[in-house]
Amino acid sequence: MSKSRKKEPTLYTQIITNNEEISPDVHVISFKRDFDFMPGQVVKIGIDTDHPPRIYSICSGNHEEEVQILFNIKEDGFLTPKMGAMIPGDKLLVSKPYGSFIGVNEPAWWIATGTGIAPFYSMFRSGMEENKKLIHGVAALNQFYFEDELEWALGSNYVRCCSRETSCDVFPGRVTAYLSEINELPNVKFYLCGKPLMVVEVRDLLIEKGVPYENILAEIYF
Repeated sequence: MSKSRKKEPTLYTQIITNNEEISPDVHVISFKRDFDFMPGQVVKIGIDTDHPPRIYSICSGNHEEEVQILFNIKEDGFLTPKMGAMIPGDKLLVSKPYGSFIGVNEPAWWIATGTGIAPFYSMFRSGMEENKKLIHGVAALNQFYFEDELEWALGSNYVRCCSRETSCDVFPGRVTAYLSEINELPNVKFYLCGKPLMVVEVRDLLIEKGVPYENILAEIYF
């Protein structure tokens, strides 16, 4: 007997209003918001009913008129090259938002790599930046998405870590190297978003430094 497949959520047609390349092969695609969501939640996105949709975090604020999705083009992928080529008026299939990786107003650290910054930018745009520290790790300096806005608003609570290039006010190394140099961590929630290896390494490091497991929340990007 074959295994039953998990039922995919219903997808609704959305009309693209904008598609901006904010860094080489990294885009923010937009459409009018016709649903409510909590900052940090995800949607499934597809372009037809013949291929399974993929999961993306919403990166816009929950009171903004448009929903924005941050994504990077994977040359060997099916969906992202087609999304990258879309223009206003094209149609996208999008599910209703869901997920439990949700921002809170209490103090917290947001730790992201690459496009994993998307849910934290949504939290930031939704007014949750007070008492937050954002640590963003990337390989190249042009991958600090939304950095001007974040630096202006967060100041010293916005930490950029770059593993392959150097610049003033940027930590020269990975997120794990930055965290390793901190002797005492605060008693707050730690939100992690990035690729599986990063999430595991940072989670283990935080636990080694005394952070309770229940204070660590993670969202994995593939």
